[in-house]
Amino acid sequence: MSHPVEIGVISDTHGLLRPAAVAALDGVERIIHGGDVGSEDILDAMAEIAPVTVVRGNTDYQPWAARLPVTELVEVEGRSIYVVHDIEDLNLDPAAAGIGVVVYGHSHRPEWEQRGDGVWYLNPGSAGPRRFSLPVSVARLQVSTKYIRGEIKYLEV
Repeated sequence: MSHPVEIGVISDTHGLLRPAAVAALDGVERIIHGGDVGSEDILDAMAEIAPVTVVRGNTDYQPWAARLPVTELVEVEGRSIYVVHDIEDLNLDPAAAGIGVVVYGHSHRPEWEQRGDGVWYLNPGSAGPRRFSLPVSVARLQVSTKYIRGEIKYLEV
């Protein structure tokens, strides 16, 4: 039996990679960034932790960000994870496409829920500068051939 793969999920860093976010990603085997990175340095720092998959957010308009895809499909343990910054830009039917998890950001509101179509939807919230009274958070996913588990990690800042 294969072990579950630990995935750190982060979004909306907007140029700020907090030490608490780095600590919350400790031990992950890969990282998914849901966009609005803000600085290429953020990606370099996260790549020191684990391999990074990233999509371009609506504020990622700098020249370095032009190489970032708008959507990405990640395969882990036979499961498909679809990554898009803004859930409104979801351009496919995840259940029909065999996708187990949709990861997104943009709203800065953490969410982990399984909808009626059986697909999990994960917004890790914002790990960057605090916006309004919203929490600062990241998430972790455990993906195996048998299950998908997710958890929002609220950061003390």
